[in-house]
Amino acid sequence: MKIIILGAGRVGYSVAESLVSERNDITVIDTNSERLRELQERFDLRCVSGNGIDAQVLAEAGAADTDLLIACAAQDETNLVCCKIAHMLFNIPTRIARVRSSGFDVEQPLMGPEGFAVDAVICPEASLTRYISKLIEFPASLQVRGFAGGRACLASVRARVGAQATGLTIEELRHQVPHLPLRVVALYRRFADGPDRFVRSDGRTRIEAGDEVFVLAAREHLKEILQIFHSAPGVPARVVRSILIAGGSPVGLRLAQELAAQPGRFNIKILDADAAHCRTLAAKLPQEVLVLHGSAADEDLLQEEHIEDVDFFLALGDDDENNIMASLLAKRLGAHRVLALIDQRSYADLMHGTQIDIALTPSQAMLGELLAYVRKGDVQAVHSLRRGVAEALEIVVRGDRKTSRVVGREVGSLRLPRDVHIGLIVRGLPDEHQEADPDAPPAEPEVIFPRRQTVLHSNDHVVFFLPHKRLVADVERLFRVGATFF
Repeated sequence: MKIIILGAGRVGYSVAESLVSERNDITVIDTNSERLRELQERFDLRCVSGNGIDAQVLAEAGAADTDLLIACAAQDETNLVCCKIAHMLFNIPTRIARVRSSGFDVEQPLMGPEGFAVDAVICPEASLTRYISKLIEFPASLQVRGFAGGRACLASVRARVGAQATGLTIEELRHQVPHLPLRVVALYRRFADGPDRFVRSDGRTRIEAGDEVFVLAAREHLKEILQIFHSAPGVPARVVRSILIAGGSPVGLRLAQELAAQPGRFNIKILDADAAHCRTLAAKLPQEVLVLHGSAADEDLLQEEHIEDVDFFLALGDDDENNIMASLLAKRLGAHRVLALIDQRSYADLMHGTQIDIALTPSQAMLGELLAYVRKGDVQAVHSLRRGVAEALEIVVRGDRKTSRVVGREVGSLRLPRDVHIGLIVRGLPDEHQEADPDAPPAEPEVIFPRRQTVLHSNDHVVFFLPHKRLVADVERLFRVGATFF
């Protein structure tokens, strides 16, 4: 696919890094020649220096035969105008704009073909807030991703010593909890001589303490399933009540506002080192949110605020090193769970799963929303996992036995790449390609954990786990509808 990325900042850099690895033809536009030079030295892509709202610059970047424009420059206005020019002058089929302002919605007429001609709006701050909110809802998890409109979830959890699942094989675990339908799709194991490594998993694979376990389940069972990996039998699940946010960044402010919109559920404090900014935060947040002026690296301040009683400490400032040090200090002083927002992926790889429970990169939260537009076939959802190495994919089965390689076939007969799991199938969701019968009773969607003999039907939503992104093309090719297949 031929893709133009406008903006070589943090978001543009992360997007380019991810898409280049999939052998896309990438061109990046930016006015900063130094950033472009750094990109070109690291990745196999083309760079064009100039302003993205200049038609000549877009033409030089190859807009005439481009499939996708991702406008993620620093200014919302630049991104919106670039999408409009790309539509009017070059007829680029798909246009995505990174927009910080909450006033823009892709459903508004202003964003339609007669307006800015934006097909999708990406807001990194909103993506991060949604991501962190799920971690607060499921505090035993390292990440939670939704599929089939939220009916199914993929979560990762660290197996702990003494937990019910630790020490069992996957087959033994199924027999111990027959009332909890689940599918373990991957294990990542710690080794003394290097980073975590992928472990092929089947029924005989034993779950060891320290393993990062990826599990698929229906959303209503997820909390109970996470508990069997995280806590000893009989220990009640911990509920997040007390939250301390270090850093009044746009993400920190947005998260505090959303959490405060659930009255009485959380005790929220937000800490910032800038006195003037603290006053701004206090004016924007409800009175029940306590705004503190001070440094997150101030040990005395954290102890005064009873850091040992904090269920979730979130370092969401704009500086990676500050976030890392604040999280390490909070953990040492007794915070139950800590998360550090880290822009630099190499830092996040080093810190994830150490004393810092969760090291989160902004690109990790939003890349999936972009990748859904890059994927071929009827891809409904894409989630980038393991800092971009692995991926979870939701594909809708289309066609019939004549036009599809999978419709009417048993799962065990599909020629899937090695290590690719069909984790689950959601059947009975409304088909957006067919007109609904107003007289028919609404069907209740069914979450199916397939076996080898399970037969795929048209309109099934199939969720895969792929340990390596290079396997994506093989899966897409298998599920693509053709004129005829025999």
